[in-house]
This record gives sequence, C-alpha cells and structure tokens, in this order.
Amino acid sequence: MRTDTGQIVHLADYRPTDFVLERVDLTFDLHPTETKVEARLIFHRREGTDPKAPLVLDGDDLSLSGLLLDQVDVPAGQFEATAESLTVRDLPESTPFELTITTIINPEANTQLMGLYRSGGIYCTQCEAEGFRRITYFPDRPDVLAPYTVNIIADKAANPLLLSNGNFLGGAGYGEGKHFAAWFDPHPKPSYLFALVAGDLGVVEDTFVTMSDREVALKIYVEHGKEPRAAYAMDALKRSMKWDEERFGREYDLDIFMIVAVSDFNMGAMENKGLNVFNDKYVLADPEIATDADYANIEAIIAHEYFHNWTGNRITCRDWFQLCLKEGLTVYRDHEFSADQRSRPVKRIAEVRHLKSEQFPEDSGPLAHPVRPTKYREINNFYTTTVYEKGSEVTRMIATLLGRDLFKKGMDLYFDRHDGQAVTIEDFIKCFEDASGRDLTQFSLWYHQAGTPLVTASGTYDAAAKTFALSLEQMVPATPGQATKEPMHIPLRTALFAADGALLTPTSVTDAELTDDVLHLTARTQTAVFHGIPSRPVLSLNRSFSTPINLQLSQSAKDLALIARYETDHFARWQALIDLGLPNLLQAARDARQGNPITCDAAFVDALLAAANDESLEPAFRAQALALPSEADIARELGGNNDPDAIHAGRQAILALVAEAGRSVFAALYDNMQTSDPFSPDAASAGRRALRNAALTYLSQSDNAPARAKAAFDAANNMTDLSAALTILAHRFPESAEAKAALQGFHDRFAENALVIDKWLAIQAAIPGAATLERIQGLMETPLFKRTNPNRMRALVGTFAFANPTGFGRADGAGYRFLAEQILDIDQRNPQLAARILTSMRSWRLLELVRADHARSALMQIERAGSLSTDVRDIVDRILKE
Repeated sequence: MRTDTGQIVHLADYRPTDFVLERVDLTFDLHPTETKVEARLIFHRREGTDPKAPLVLDGDDLSLSGLLLDQVDVPAGQFEATAESLTVRDLPESTPFELTITTIINPEANTQLMGLYRSGGIYCTQCEAEGFRRITYFPDRPDVLAPYTVNIIADKAANPLLLSNGNFLGGAGYGEGKHFAAWFDPHPKPSYLFALVAGDLGVVEDTFVTMSDREVALKIYVEHGKEPRAAYAMDALKRSMKWDEERFGREYDLDIFMIVAVSDFNMGAMENKGLNVFNDKYVLADPEIATDADYANIEAIIAHEYFHNWTGNRITCRDWFQLCLKEGLTVYRDHEFSADQRSRPVKRIAEVRHLKSEQFPEDSGPLAHPVRPTKYREINNFYTTTVYEKGSEVTRMIATLLGRDLFKKGMDLYFDRHDGQAVTIEDFIKCFEDASGRDLTQFSLWYHQAGTPLVTASGTYDAAAKTFALSLEQMVPATPGQATKEPMHIPLRTALFAADGALLTPTSVTDAELTDDVLHLTARTQTAVFHGIPSRPVLSLNRSFSTPINLQLSQSAKDLALIARYETDHFARWQALIDLGLPNLLQAARDARQGNPITCDAAFVDALLAAANDESLEPAFRAQALALPSEADIARELGGNNDPDAIHAGRQAILALVAEAGRSVFAALYDNMQTSDPFSPDAASAGRRALRNAALTYLSQSDNAPARAKAAFDAANNMTDLSAALTILAHRFPESAEAKAALQGFHDRFAENALVIDKWLAIQAAIPGAATLERIQGLMETPLFKRTNPNRMRALVGTFAFANPTGFGRADGAGYRFLAEQILDIDQRNPQLAARILTSMRSWRLLELVRADHARSALMQIERAGSLSTDVRDIVDRILKE
C-alpha cells in the first residue's frame, strides 16, 4: 500500500514518453502466492528526444527477478530497480530493442484488488487506472498503446479456464498437470485495458451477427450453477451491439466478446478490450433475486462497458486528465440506449435525480473539480460523478446545441479521425466545430470550470406590445482553486403556455439566439424578447433539464400546476411537481425543528394526486411523481445548519398528509396495478410494480400499522415487491413483530445468496434513527458479513454513511466516529474502497454546529492516523481544507 502523501500531477506537465512501445508479449505462470510474470517489451527511442535519456518504467510494490536486454543479462550498473520504478540506462539510440522483465507477485495477498489478484479460487485483474504496474514494470499510462500477445500457464484442474484480451490463438498441455492458452489482441491498447482471468467457471454462450455479416462469439462466464441468471445480461449485450450499429454506426471488431462475473471487485465493471470483468451484481438476475432496478442496472452497465469498445478502447485518453472523454461520453451513450429501450422521460428523471443527489453536492463542496481536472494527487479519486455524470451532461449539451444530425456528423468525424489514437478534450471538441462550423470555445468552459451554475430568471409580459421579456442572469460559484469564473454558454430548452395549456409560438425572438426551442444564454446577463404572444404566458424553462444548473425562477402555485398538467415535455411536468412540493418540505423541516405544526399546501397535494390518478401517464412516470425529494435533497436546498432529525420528521409529516388526503387514490392504485401475469422485467411491467409499491408506501403511512405491508411481503412473488415491502416494514415499523419476522424470513430464505443478503444488509443500514448504529455493529459480527468483500462493505457501511442521515448523523456523533474507525480499518486492505466511502463526509460543513463539530473530530481522527494510503490521505485533506 502506498502511504506517501502523493505527488501532485499537473496537466500542464504532460509530455510524450521518450520511448515508443511497439509490442508486448506477456507470459504468466500462475501460482496463488508466487506467480511468475515475464514481460517482453519492444521499444524504440522517440524521434527528437534526448539520445542519452534512460527508460523509466512504473512499478507498485514490485520486486525485480530478472532483466534482459536483447536476451542478454543487463549489468547491475546499467539499471536501478525499486518497488516503484525501474530505470534502464545506455539503451540503443536509433534501433529497436527488446527488454525482458521478470517479476514474482503474490495474487492471494493482493487485498487491494488492483493488478492481478486471486479471490474465491479465481485469478482476476483490474488495471484501471494504475493497476498494471502492480504486475510488471511498465510505461503505465494511457497514451502508450501497443498490441499484446499473452501466454497463460496454470494448473489445469484448478484453472481449466484461461482468458485474456483479443482472439484465442490456441492452447495445449504444458507439463505434468498444467496447460497453457495464448491470446492475441491486434488492436493497440493501453495497459489499463489489459485483462486476465483464470479459474473454473460456467459459461453462457451465444452469437451475434454484425452489420457486415461477421459472426461474433459471445460468452458470459459465471460461477457454476448460476448460468441461467446470466440470460438477461446476454440479451442486454446483444441489444447493445445492435443499437450501437444503428445509432452510431459502430461495429464490433474481434471474433469473440467475453464477460466474466466475479464477486470481489472494486468497481461496477471494467471495459477491458474483448474481456469485460464485471461485479457479479451487474450480471446475475432472475425474478427471485433481482429487483427491477437491478435489471435496469444490468442493462445499462452491460451497454456502458460494451460501448467503451469505441469510446475508450479504440479511441482512448491521452492522459488521465481526459478521463471524461471516455467516461462522460460513454455514460451519455448508455443513457441514450436506456432511454430508447425504456421510457425516455422516466429515464431522464432518474438521471437528474442521481445528478442532483450526488454530483451537485460534489460540485458545491470541498471535492469540487472541473469535468477535466488540471491536477490530481491520486487518480483513483477522480472516478467521480463530475467526470461521469456531469461529463455526460456536457456531451448531451453538445447534442442539444448542434441538433441530432450535426451531432451525429461530429461523432462520425471523431471516430474516423481518431481511431487508434489517445486524444484530448480539444480533439473531441474540434470534431464538432469542424462538422458544424460553430465555434465552441465558450462552451468548452463546461470542461474547465467547476461548480454548478446558478441561473436567475424572471419574466415580464407587455399586453399592449404582445411581448414577453425573459431576463436571465448566470453566476458560477467559487470552488476550490477557482475563485472567479467566466460566463458559460448555457442552452435552455424553453416553452411558453397559455392559460388553457396551449403551446404559444412566438413570431420572433430578439436580443437572444433561439434555435428550435433552445435559448442560448451566453452573457452574464441577458434579456430575450418573445414577440407575438397574445396573452400572459406561463414559462417552462430548462425543459428536459437541458443544462445542469440550479434555476431560480419564482412561479405561482397556479402556474406550476398548469405546467404539471399540460407540459408536453414530461420531465418538465415532473419538475413542476417537485417545485410545488419542495417549499412544503423545506418549511416542514424548519417547523419540525422549532416544534411547530406542519401543514401542506392544497395546490401541491391536488397536483400530486392528479398526476398519480392520470391514466394517460405511464405508471413509471406516476411512480416517479409520487417519490418526494429525499432527505438529502431537502438538506441540499436548505443550504446549511441542517438538523437531519428535523428534516426526517418534516418529510415524514408531509408524506403522511399526502397519504391521508389521497387514501382512496392510493388504495385504487394498489389494487389496479396488481397483475396475475408472469413476471417480466420489461419497462411497462416494471412501471406497474413501481406505482403499486409507491401506493403501498403511502398506504402504510395512513394505515399507521404494519399489517398491509406484511401481507404484501408474504404475497410477493418477485424480489421487487418483496424488497419493497420489507423496506416499508423495516423503515416504518422497525420494532414491530411483523418487521422482525419479515427480516428473519428474508434472511433464512436467502442466506446462501450473497447478492440478496446485500439487499438485506442495505435495508437495515438505512433504517432511520439513532438505534441503527448498534444494529449495524451487530450485523458486522454475523457470518454473512465479510469485511474483505467490497459489496458487503458497501451494502452495510456505505449505505449507512450515504443513505441514512438520521442514523449516521446521530446528534452524539457516534455515527461519524464509527465511520472513522471503519475507514482506517478498510484502508489497510483496500484503499480505493476506503476513499470512496469516505466521500460520504463531503457535506459535513452543512450540518448544524454540534454535529459539524463531531464530524470534524472524526475526520481529524482519520487525518492524524499514522499510516494512511494516498487515496484516503487525498480525500481527507481536501474535505478538511478550509
């Protein structure tokens, strides 16, 4: 484990390597504790570089076992090897040379799950971002691309399966009890895309015929006996391949595409060329063990990793500062895929909920950074929602600015111009400028300026002139390292509605650019005048969340109700309901803190129940409408001095008031959304289940008793309904006999299925209230909890820290102290996991003073620890920085 404070890496310091890597030949002789790795690397000196410059290769906790130059031992005085680097001097100035490096590594002891590790009898690699240097000394950076040949030797009985990137060359016996397999990937790739898997796994096989009529073998490897649960993943893969051909013209380029599902994995999945490695929770599904959300996640993540084949693999990043170029772009592509496969407005609502709950707090706190950072201490800490989700939003804005056809033209140019290259954000933007003829210099500030812009809007109607003047002002707040900001190019989808809900079309717009329904805000202050407006309009601004901003627009409850009823953009309808409800939730939190009675505006309740009862709307949309803003959303909007207990109490009171007012509506929905049809994970069926369970949530509020939820639990024939009922019982009635019986029954039924037990752990970790900490501490001592497994730790400790404001934010600070102890423990085994869970503390300054002081003390406990990984040191220092 690296425990130094970490060297700051700056974008401005980038320069190409002194040596060009031509090819890589790797041989692995696998052994649980003594794996021998031989790397034969062919280099030549880059033209124009210093002819005397040494070759410096990266390492991480390595020990050199052998070093040859053109098959001759390198004298001791010609090289220097440490655990972190290998330097070789006096190399040929003008001719290629071969360096053969031998290292011995211990996969069994690799609890960091980076590089090559062995868990559950399976050898597996994870090399992004800098894991390959834990395998062998190497120029471990994304702009070093080369074709790879890989030979794997292993015990045949224990490891009948030997996989790596590319196409299979062949295999045979190799001495007593061993065998080997050879793989060749002809497409030059960086080391972070290298993959190796060895062990004994079952397989699900299929084929896909590409648009050029090539047959590609598809294989998904899972633990024996779980093959039927990979069927949906295989279906999602085939749909992804077809969609990418039809939407982006991208065809798969190898003879085989493989996915391996493993249980010990730091990430969701990894897009290694031709051999994707997945956390098994994003592969395995059937109605008994997977919720509708699980099915949707499997579909999206299978697609995401497959889409990386072009946006990330064929075209990769010049350096890690360009990470959003592969991740943000590919998130946009998987969002579009899911929108086409399911419901576009419902998908958009889910995207924005996630963006506002995760990325907006990141963008307004101590961990804020631009979509393309300019410096980092530990690159693993920049796999953030800013890079992924805000990066996706920036790509979406390019599509909004240019329109579908010009965006497609720009993407085609990007693929044609940069195939096989490691590129930058500037290269990407230039393709769209060349394709459209539009200058995107100002727009590019979205990549360079951190912070969520605040747009303030107000409108004035002139009845005599029949004009509507929309005044806009933008401000990007200061963030760490960026005190002042320039005005952004903000594309705002805009519509005007008459009092009867009819869409108003202006005869012209002056003083601003309007293309279709997109209003371009480019100055710090700007007024757009809409002409030919016959009556006072109701303004709908930032439709479909065309730009990731905070919008300050004062609108009456009547106007918001009109938008919620008539807007043709269903995202805007949902947003209007949120805008109606949020003031009630904010005031309820204040009243709860002060001990005042809590009330709720009738306009909000009426609009919410009207949406719930509107059969012209799809059930999934109605379920989203009924999901009130979360406690974290309320805390973010309150802006500071937050009391988690008061926020929880206020939200529960509003939930109860809506439940009582809509009791008959929810009862009818609960009955009408029930079906006797066999389970199907399709979007329409999932929407019906979501709406029925939303109705059950409200009914359980008005019942004030657990009987109905327990009956739903007992009757459930799928995991979606079962876990929804269990959540209601555990969260609403945690001490009831019904809740205890349901939790025990769930445990007994699924004790042998770790992924389902993760749900059981997470549901309990999120039970509101101070008593949950003791429950969690007890669960950590049960045989079902495995500290070394990232999924178990995320399910219990991660859920508690990220998703239980009242339990984690106990007034006595015990939750924060507990987290500090866990972070210090996890950090000794898995620094990456520890650092990611620690980000749950990023908003501690928004707490009321007593809790904030407890949180600071817990962070200081971590900060003062004698031995911290670079990962955790980086996060805690930034969170504490004034």
